[in-house]
Amino acid sequence: MQKLIIATIFFLNLLNIATANANDSILRSDSPSRYVVVPGDTLWGIASKFLKDPWRWPEVWGFNREQVKNPHKIYPGDIILLEKTLSGTRLRLAGDEEGTRIVKLSPKIRDEQSSTAAIPSIPATAIEPFLRQPLVIEKDSLANAPYVLGSSEGRFILTAGSKAYIHGLPKDKGMTWQIFRPGKALKDPDQKGLTLGYEATYLGNAKAEVFDTISTMTITRAAEEILKGDRLVPAPDTLYNNYAPHAPDFQIKGRIISVYGGVTEIGRGDIVTLNKGESHGLEMGHVLAIYRRNQVKSLKGETLQLPDERAGLVFVFRVFDKVAYALVVQSTQPIRTLDAVRTP
Repeated sequence: MQKLIIATIFFLNLLNIATANANDSILRSDSPSRYVVVPGDTLWGIASKFLKDPWRWPEVWGFNREQVKNPHKIYPGDIILLEKTLSGTRLRLAGDEEGTRIVKLSPKIRDEQSSTAAIPSIPATAIEPFLRQPLVIEKDSLANAPYVLGSSEGRFILTAGSKAYIHGLPKDKGMTWQIFRPGKALKDPDQKGLTLGYEATYLGNAKAEVFDTISTMTITRAAEEILKGDRLVPAPDTLYNNYAPHAPDFQIKGRIISVYGGVTEIGRGDIVTLNKGESHGLEMGHVLAIYRRNQVKSLKGETLQLPDERAGLVFVFRVFDKVAYALVVQSTQPIRTLDAVRTP
C-alpha cells in the first residue's frame, strides 16, 4: 500500500512538471514577469507580449468556457503578473489571487476608447462601424425587408428630419431601424456560388411614428442620400468588444469572400468577411489562421495548385448565421480574397 501511495505521488509530480513545461512552451522567450496596462492597450496586444500564439491566452489565464465568452475586464493601471508554479504557468491580476474579480460593464462602445474604460479585445476604432451597422445583410433578412416608398413632402431624396412612408414595417421589431442599400451578392465559392448575403451601404437611421399598412417614420440620421426602394433592418443591440482570443475547439475550413474598402491585397488592420458563421460554430473571439492559395503554370501551360502557405491570422469579432466579420491581426505576406481560413 505504501509503495502504491509513493508511486501515485511520484506520478502526480511528473504530471505537474509536464504541465508546467507545456505551459512554458507557449510563452515568448522575452515575456515580462509583470506588465502595467496603459490606455490604448488591447487584449490581443497584451497577449502578444506574453505568448507565442496570442489566441492561447485562456490557457494561461485559467478561463473556463463561459469566461472565454465573457472575460473579466482589464483596465489601464492594472498590473498583470506572470507566475510559475508546480501546477503550471498562469497570468493573473495583481491583488487578485483567484484570477477573478467583479467589474462593472462599460455601457457604451464609445466609452471603451476612454483612458479609464476597460481595454478592448482588438482596436475599437477599427471595428466600431461594424458593431454599430451591419455592412453585410444576410439574404434571408433582406428578401422581405421593409422599404422606403417616398416622403410626405414628395421629395425624391430623404434627409435627416424627413417624414418617410414605409412599406411592410412590422410592429414587433422595435421602433428604431437602420436604412441600407443592397450591393453585390456575396457568393460562397465552396458551394457553387450559393448566395450568403449582400454587401450593403449604410444610409442612416429612422424611428417609427405610425404603424399601418403604409407606416410613417422620421429619418433621424442620414449618412448618405436615402431613396425610394432603400431597405430597412432593425437596429442591432449594442455589442461589446470584450471577448478573449481563442482558437475553435474543432476544425473549421472557410474562405475570405470580401474585404471592406475594395482593396485587392489585404493586410494587417483590414476587415474581411468570411463564408462561415454561427451555424458553422464560429463565435466572437475565435482566431483563425489564413492560408494563401498559390498557383503556377507548368511547362505545358497547365495551371497547378501549389501547397497553401500560412499568411496570417484573423480575429472574428462579429458573427451572423452564415457569414462573419474578422479583423486581420497578423499578416506575413499579402492576402487575397478566396484565401483559406482554418483552425490554427
